[in-house]
Amino acid sequence: MSEALRDQSCRGMMDALARQGELVVIEDPVDPVFDVSAMFSLVDEKAAVKLSRIKGYDMPIFGNFLSSLDRVAMALDVPKADIQKTLLASVHKPIAPVLVEEAPVQQVVIRDNVLARLPVPTFFDKETGPYISAGMMVAVDPETGLGNASYARLKVLGPNEALIGIAPNHHLAIMARKAAARGSNLRFAVVLGAHPAIQLAACLYLGLGDDELHCAGALLGEAVRVTCCKTMDLLVPAEAEIVIEGEIHADDVILEGLVSEYHGMYEDYGTGVRASFDCLTMRKDAMFQVIEPGYHAEHIYLGGVAIAASLKAQLSRSMLNVGEVAVTASGSGRNNVVVQIDKPRPGQARRAMAICWGAVSIIKNVTIVDSDVDPWDLAAVELAKATRMRAERDILIVTDLPADRSEPQEAGGVVAKVGYDATCKAGDRKEGFDKALPPAASYERMRALLAKTRPDFV
Repeated sequence: MSEALRDQSCRGMMDALARQGELVVIEDPVDPVFDVSAMFSLVDEKAAVKLSRIKGYDMPIFGNFLSSLDRVAMALDVPKADIQKTLLASVHKPIAPVLVEEAPVQQVVIRDNVLARLPVPTFFDKETGPYISAGMMVAVDPETGLGNASYARLKVLGPNEALIGIAPNHHLAIMARKAAARGSNLRFAVVLGAHPAIQLAACLYLGLGDDELHCAGALLGEAVRVTCCKTMDLLVPAEAEIVIEGEIHADDVILEGLVSEYHGMYEDYGTGVRASFDCLTMRKDAMFQVIEPGYHAEHIYLGGVAIAASLKAQLSRSMLNVGEVAVTASGSGRNNVVVQIDKPRPGQARRAMAICWGAVSIIKNVTIVDSDVDPWDLAAVELAKATRMRAERDILIVTDLPADRSEPQEAGGVVAKVGYDATCKAGDRKEGFDKALPPAASYERMRALLAKTRPDFV
């Protein structure tokens, strides 16, 4: 990890983005009701954002850090081409956290009206309240004692209470139900503003019991520095901006109302459960982190990059010639997958589709491409579909496959899914599939010539 990103907060990356001209700083007062959301939406993938003055609060807001693959690579301090490899390596070579006594995130301790002190935005006009959207949830399984870090949304209901919206198969929901079965509530912490690599680790699709903070250590190249919460025996990143300590009441059900989802529309999930909070710790100059929900770049890439790494791991167990896997922005970072296979053998494309659908229920459309097609380049993928695919042979439609509850078209928990085999097949073209290009030597001569006059084009 470079010195600029060596600290384990978001501040090193914020400084680096500012030096690169990729941080928009707004000094005028901004209203947390809708206006924060509008500003983040307008800037979106173009830059990170810091809002220095929020009406009614003395705490700035920041976000839009991980809104492109380039910024994900920056957070991990690796070339963009190595993002997936780096995420996968973190699962296989985790580094356990290390406990520290002096924690910047505990410079200020507040034990009353904890949520009322935070500039929580109201994002969209049909949502019924403000949401904490960037909260990394840290908890321990009440049966096994193993840790877990993940994301869920929190709708603020009062100065010390919120609705937590968690899918039923979410590890945090499973742990909360385990605690309820034992007659207790699940103690947990909400972390805001930890290092972006720690946030990425919390998005990984791991098994229940695999601790994402250990993967975060591998991504950082050093152990995550953690400290013990003030009200419970739970370890949280010591250099985050804010930690909110509380508990989940799995048996206390609350109606949520319409809420935005990754596809950019509203969903009506019905109910969530109550969370209560009794302690807020933070830096003395803390900043409040926001991830713009819905179909916005940071929300898309946080999910898509992590799901892609998980799928690569699943596919590689069965197929040795799998290359890069992309979960594209066009599918909201959730629904559309592109899998690169080197010299696919007959039947491998459909096998890869089946593995993807079986691994993650939220995946709907799977495209298989050859190793010369960059799966993250949507234009290249569409060109492969247009030139290498015969619809009657290479499109597979499977009905009634399991769907995530967030799927826009699911009915009764199922949806039809589509696979596209956009790979070259022997005998399809007598002219072959070679690209029409000048010889390599001519490219080299002209590249050198261009470098003299427009080096930015080379």
